[in-house]
Amino acid sequence: MKVLIKLGGTLLDNAESRERLAAQIAAAQAAGTDAVVVHGGGKQMTRYLAERGIESRFVNGLRVTTPETVDAVLKVFAGSVNHELVASLNRAGCRAVGLSGIDALLVEAEQMDPELGAVGRVTHCDPALLDLLTAHGYLPVVACVAGDRGGRIYNVNADQMAVACAAAFGARRLIFLTDVEGVRDGAGQVRPVLNAAECERLIAEGVATGGMQAKLQAALAALRAGVERVTVAPGAAANVLERALADHAAIGTRVVLEKEAA
Repeated sequence: MKVLIKLGGTLLDNAESRERLAAQIAAAQAAGTDAVVVHGGGKQMTRYLAERGIESRFVNGLRVTTPETVDAVLKVFAGSVNHELVASLNRAGCRAVGLSGIDALLVEAEQMDPELGAVGRVTHCDPALLDLLTAHGYLPVVACVAGDRGGRIYNVNADQMAVACAAAFGARRLIFLTDVEGVRDGAGQVRPVLNAAECERLIAEGVATGGMQAKLQAALAALRAGVERVTVAPGAAANVLERALADHAAIGTRVVLEKEAA
């Protein structure tokens, strides 16, 4: 079964968390899962910029990406965060390969909005490299950086990168591993299942904002692109990946398009 696992940067900022998740991904791959990993690194990026006296600015949850920030995007997302994760996965027994969307034009993008600078909107994903690597037992690990045929580099929201790769790769499952328990409703309760109308209501009412709003929109986009099952799950939970992959185990929030029959 093809699976896309998206890891939030907060989960990768701690060595113990990174090693634990790497072991779970290695176990899933050893059990026959054809996995691709996409990761973020926003926390690490903000810290890197702050250490250099550069203030992080956000518009609608997206980091304004100036030319100096593009350099940091490459050093942090495609550099330290990607390679530390690859090293942890290799230590767990995988044959992990660190990539970004720039490699072999895996993920192409265009400028989203001049106000945001080099923030990209994904326009195309070519899964050939993912197919080639997974077919030979390798584990692609993709940083949320994209390019275009003119050699420009774009900072891409990691959830949007995950959706593009999942749809092109033909993943049956997309699992967002996050630093929260799942998607909470207006009463603060984690919802085990949310359909499209409920997701849109949470966004419209201002309950799901910022990163969670982006995640719900990404989840719905993935389902509409043919991914069969999307789960938002707590990366810190025990055996989270095994439970998220199981057909009947309940963890986090499963996003569906239509309301399910009782």
